[in-house]
Amino acid sequence: MEVPPEMLDALAGWFAQTLSPDAAARRAAEQSLSSAASSPGFALALLALAASPRHDLQARLASSVHFKNLLRRRWPKPDADDATGLLPASDCAIIKAHLLQFLLTAPPLIQAQLSEALAAAAASDFPSKWESLLPSIVSSLGTALAAGDVVATNSLLAAAASLFSRFRNAFDNNALRLDLKYCLDNFAAPLLEVFLSASRRLQAAGAANPLELRPVFDCLRLSCEIFYSLNSIDLPEFFEDHMNEWMTGFRAFLTTTYPPPVEADGAPDLLRAAVCDNLQLYMEKYEEEFRGFLQEFVEAVWGLLMAQTASPSRGQLAVTAIRFLTTVAESVHHALFGSPEAMKQICDSVVVPNLRLRDDDEELFEGNWVEYVRRDSEGSDADTLRRAACRLLRGLAANYRDQVAALVSAQVQQMLAAYAADRANNWKEKDAAIYLVIALMQRPGATGGGTPVVDMESFFTSVIVPELQAPDWQSEPMLKATVLRFLKEFKDQIPKATAVALLPSVVRFLSHESNVVHSYAATFIENLLMIKDAVPVPGATTVTRSHRYVAADINPFAPQIIQNLSTALSFPDSHENPYLMKCLMRVLGIANIAGQIVHDITARLVGILMEVCNNPKNPDFNHYLFESLAAVIGRAGEQDPALVPVFEASLFPVLQRILVEDIAEFWPYAFQIFAQLVNLSQPPLSQNYMQLFGVLLSNATWDRPPCVPALVRLLRAFLRKIPNELNQEGRLPNILVIFRSLLSRSSTEDSAFYMLNTLVENVGFDIMSPYISEIWSALFTRLQTRQAVKFVNSLVVFMSLVLVKYGSGVLVSSIDAIQPSLFTQILQRFWIPNLKLIKGTLEVKLTAVASTRLLCESAVLLDAAAAQWWGKLLDSTVALLSRTDQGGAQQEQNDGADAVDVQRTSGYSVSFVRLQYAGRSEDDLLREVNDPKQFLVTSLATLSAQSPGRFGPVIEHNVDPANKSVLLQLCATYNTNIV
Repeated sequence: MEVPPEMLDALAGWFAQTLSPDAAARRAAEQSLSSAASSPGFALALLALAASPRHDLQARLASSVHFKNLLRRRWPKPDADDATGLLPASDCAIIKAHLLQFLLTAPPLIQAQLSEALAAAAASDFPSKWESLLPSIVSSLGTALAAGDVVATNSLLAAAASLFSRFRNAFDNNALRLDLKYCLDNFAAPLLEVFLSASRRLQAAGAANPLELRPVFDCLRLSCEIFYSLNSIDLPEFFEDHMNEWMTGFRAFLTTTYPPPVEADGAPDLLRAAVCDNLQLYMEKYEEEFRGFLQEFVEAVWGLLMAQTASPSRGQLAVTAIRFLTTVAESVHHALFGSPEAMKQICDSVVVPNLRLRDDDEELFEGNWVEYVRRDSEGSDADTLRRAACRLLRGLAANYRDQVAALVSAQVQQMLAAYAADRANNWKEKDAAIYLVIALMQRPGATGGGTPVVDMESFFTSVIVPELQAPDWQSEPMLKATVLRFLKEFKDQIPKATAVALLPSVVRFLSHESNVVHSYAATFIENLLMIKDAVPVPGATTVTRSHRYVAADINPFAPQIIQNLSTALSFPDSHENPYLMKCLMRVLGIANIAGQIVHDITARLVGILMEVCNNPKNPDFNHYLFESLAAVIGRAGEQDPALVPVFEASLFPVLQRILVEDIAEFWPYAFQIFAQLVNLSQPPLSQNYMQLFGVLLSNATWDRPPCVPALVRLLRAFLRKIPNELNQEGRLPNILVIFRSLLSRSSTEDSAFYMLNTLVENVGFDIMSPYISEIWSALFTRLQTRQAVKFVNSLVVFMSLVLVKYGSGVLVSSIDAIQPSLFTQILQRFWIPNLKLIKGTLEVKLTAVASTRLLCESAVLLDAAAAQWWGKLLDSTVALLSRTDQGGAQQEQNDGADAVDVQRTSGYSVSFVRLQYAGRSEDDLLREVNDPKQFLVTSLATLSAQSPGRFGPVIEHNVDPANKSVLLQLCATYNTNIV
């Protein structure tokens, strides 16, 4: 694989520049990499740089990461509709020919990335399109094993572990099982040979140097990880036949104590943790085959948890060991722990020691607060000892609820007594007691019930409230964080009056110097404002859900909350704290703010945005930042239109900077904010807006798919304000060019229809008339090759909109102008069959009313020859209206409740995320029709009265009996008759 040296040098230079503190240099390097990504051979160059020993290790590592991510995005998928942007087959072939060899010779950090890259490619091609891969690994593994080369063996096992990891979480189907059988046939026996060989080598090593033994432990750990992957779908026959050999090895690793220097290295505990994972897998999935080994493994794992060691990996081992015991405790074998002595020993020797805060917890709290929050309150993948210990208690409580409640209650009281005896030194006891209560007490929405270990009201009053109201509120930050987490977990159970009374105490924690504490305070306030209570609907059996806390409740505290949040955003390591910004977003979206506070918070948010424009790196924070801006604009701007020019003056410079400097991550947000400002403005629009309108109509602006939904919203806003501008300077034809481009891709066809709907809603037929045939031609041409339900439904909605806005005559004649009787064909093949599939409250109403008008107004359907299709259209209309679930959200004033949490990714990708606070409710074009069901039957009654006896037989012959029954019921409900 030949790559020009100058290309490798250029790549290495760009990767180095991406780490530059200079934003301009960083962006230039990122742009160079982005441009090069579309050139032929780019993936090969990345792989070559990763494997190049003459280049800097950091550049090689960056190249390997880029290569891995590139393969994940652009490696051809078997089910890909569109090959655009995918790697060419020639590049894929070269990569498959060289990747394994490069992986085996790479340094460990790069090897890990290349292993994941191999897995990404293999997910699509292995084994059917990469038949040489597994035989190559097996052959090389045999050579390494014969030579006693543990390092090479481990490299091959790491590649195999990445390759087989797909079986852990994949959806079980026949194709997957065939692939698994192929892997088992080729690899199960070699894996056992490696495992037994490494086991013998470890047993013979004696008191060897830890550095010499670490590769052997790694070899066994990788073997255990592959064991897990290959056993994840079903118990393979080979592993069942050789279960005794595997379990003998597993038991030896758990029960053997190695010399202190070896134990202190941590490698033995990493191996034991992998063994415990395998034990849990067998306990969960293959209990019948595993039960003969269960007793001895429970004893072995229990013994590990009792043993003291200086191993740095003991925490990870303890988590997996406790997880295994929890699985046993929740199974039919729970009696192993059922005796009072065993249960007390679990509580005293396993749960309580692992529940108390450790030194590494305090270090994490101070040194990496983000990871602490994820582990402590968000349930991250990295499980904690505290969570594992409490899960074991909950597992025991499933069968021994009263016994566990008594033990834990006594333990909580003992911890609180220890704290009361020495508050300064025993605060960790109180922290552990509160954590126990959080873990075991029932919470709203929790499944499986809870274990009542304390009287909640008394505990809240005597334990929680004093910490919130303590004068020394800056002290013991870890205890304060746990108290605030308690509030968050039980927020629904706190009476409204109590919560409002406690708010001033909680608000001060927003300015606490601890990142965790002010983050937890912000999270509690944000969560509190999202609580909804069920409210019965008068005169109905249904309920609606409304917010417990409204503007009147939060208004008295809003200025202080906003000030404290603004202060906290200036603290070290909280400049881009997403919890603070999310809380600010929620408060701004609910509270009524006015006057100087609007000016101050707008300036603060714009200043933060200016800063993050230098290096957008936190998607969550940036999303909530734009939501906060949208909330201020929406709430304050609607209440006081005089503020709109203030918002424009503050926001235009930073929004223009986003466009001019091509900060691609923020383009979708910027266009949504522009749309919000346009919606609030009054015509005539300023020159700045008209310049933006010109940018909007440029084809190049629409070349970025993530921006398209936001651009359509901006176009919609402009058309609401200045619809007649489309009739000037050839703007409408230009929009139709953009529409055809959007329509040609399934990923953007939704936006194409949204654009069309926007045009029809806001532009009169006198302007649209010259172009309507062009629109129909484009839609029906696409329909010939794209008859998916989603596309056809969108087409039916658009045709309904045309009918409602321009009349049934215009709809029929404009379609028939393309081809005689084309409307009838469309009606029969698409409108009638798909009508009952329409979803969304407004869409259902629109299509039902349009169908009703077709039934009662259209000469095509009222022709006697069309009686059958008239009946079938009525049948579909009734079916549509009879559905109890319309599949759409209620059209309520947007409260931002569904402001999304952006998925955390390893990198920052440009995508469209809707700003909930910037969105307007969709316009109901049929406000005069309160009830489409009533509209249907009253319209039919009026029609039938003009021709008595004509439509009854048509309904009898063409409407489904169930729908006929619904129709009769509707007539009775609305006191009408079809005669």
